[in-house]
Amino acid sequence: MPPTLASLVHHSALKLTVRAGEERLDTPVRWAHASELADPVPYMEGGEFLLITALKLDAEDPEAMRRYVKRLAGAGVVGLGFAVGVHYPDIPKALVDAATEAGLPLIEVPRRTPFLAISKAVSAAIAAEQYRAVTAGFAAQRELTRQALSDGPEGLLLALAGQVDGWAALYDASGAVVATAPEWASRRAARLTADVERLRERPAPASSVVAGAEDRVELHSLGTGRRPRAALAVGTAAALGTAERYAVHSAVALLTLTTERSRSLHAAEQRIGAAVLRMLLAGEPDHARTVAGELYGGLLDAPFRLVVAEVASASAARVRAGADGSGSGSGSGSGSGVDGESSKDAVPQAAALLAAAGADGADPLAALADVVEAAAARSGEALLVVPYGERLVLLAVDGGAGVRACTEYAAALEAERLGSAHEAAASGAEGELVMGLSAPAGPIAAATAYKQAEQALSVARRRGRALVEHEELAAGSVLPLLADDAVRAFADGLLRALREHDATGRGDLVASLRAWLSRHGQWDAAAADLGVHRHTLRYRMRRVEEILGRSLDDPDVRMELWLSLKATSTSTD
Repeated sequence: MPPTLASLVHHSALKLTVRAGEERLDTPVRWAHASELADPVPYMEGGEFLLITALKLDAEDPEAMRRYVKRLAGAGVVGLGFAVGVHYPDIPKALVDAATEAGLPLIEVPRRTPFLAISKAVSAAIAAEQYRAVTAGFAAQRELTRQALSDGPEGLLLALAGQVDGWAALYDASGAVVATAPEWASRRAARLTADVERLRERPAPASSVVAGAEDRVELHSLGTGRRPRAALAVGTAAALGTAERYAVHSAVALLTLTTERSRSLHAAEQRIGAAVLRMLLAGEPDHARTVAGELYGGLLDAPFRLVVAEVASASAARVRAGADGSGSGSGSGSGSGVDGESSKDAVPQAAALLAAAGADGADPLAALADVVEAAAARSGEALLVVPYGERLVLLAVDGGAGVRACTEYAAALEAERLGSAHEAAASGAEGELVMGLSAPAGPIAAATAYKQAEQALSVARRRGRALVEHEELAAGSVLPLLADDAVRAFADGLLRALREHDATGRGDLVASLRAWLSRHGQWDAAAADLGVHRHTLRYRMRRVEEILGRSLDDPDVRMELWLSLKATSTSTD
């Protein structure tokens, strides 16, 4: 404890006597200062024990003393020491009354006690308190280090909570609570997720204070990179003292070291994962299982799914405006398609990480890896995450937390994009994450699963979707795939001569061709749809063959013409 007026009064060598303000003697003293100025307030910082002899004061004037004491109390002076036997044989009654009225402790200093002795006593007490704080801080650091080495972050949090007489919580990269100490603090820590997310938007190291009705919480980011890897929360009933501050700083340093060590291990594991993936795709599941060992071996014992993710180019992003309607309704799967009930509110952690990643310009693939790895770690699942050229490949347990995190993250992406789809298309927005998800597979079929994920990724890119599952491809329609600039260019070129013919008013060849193809070449039915004689329709189809230089008896020609008509169905025929 820092020195107080009570500790000075009880100091046997000082012989001080309390004359007023006995109820406030427990107030800490920051310093002892002697001043004979009539108004020393401009030179006060607050917390001082002011020592005077009343050389320049009219200490017997009640009104002057009321003003003097009121200004001292307002400036934060914690006590007034009056030396008797110098200019006044006793403390004047006017000063005693003024101090009593203001509640300011008034201490009588005997003639034989110099002010210097009081200053030395205060200084010694402050130094002793600082030494105790430093000693306690080093002891706390040793204890925290021991707990971190023996019991990991959980043990460190428990020791830290005891050191600060409060609670502590650790958050992962997505803002989710990883561990708390004591256990009762988990609900309190969960309510701070939004504050942790805001902290993540600032470059590390960063800290903030959240003052609540029940406690005071300090948040600290962990990690040495531009984007924090985790966060620490420390809740206490009051502001931290010097010893507690040492403990918190030690915990931040130890957890940061743990985080950076985890990153190094993660990089090594990633290299092993890349080797395992290459062997699986090369059709060598036995070798892959041997290399995987205990690290990834369990992942290969159950059905898994492959996710292939990449950042879409601007040309792919522009597809959304033209294909959004057909793309969103083209599949009946339960993947990440956004329907009327989807919103970022349904996946707050994924949406929060998405917002943080967008705020600091983070790599979308890195943000995806963060949220999926955090989800897998919370559920204790094995997960293989491998950068593969400009793509990110994930191998996750079928139906597990990793796959679920992918679909939820995609839902958050699509919910954010939904309201700004036309703006993004108009500006040719780049940097949009797209994912393809394979069907469940085993090690033997890993290469097939990768091809499935690639196919789903291609469809997601064309449709402007964040994620497409392979199961959706068979359940949907091939027509949305025609929403491509190259396909439309081919269709326009193939039908251009027919449209130019119709523009001269010499017939309606395009509409006639569409009706005839839609009726599978049945002359009577197609002619009835057009309201013309079947001989007229036969003549028009001969003209189509003459203009195009192709035979309508060729099924490939019919297919190309029908798809071209579908690809340009939004144009005016």
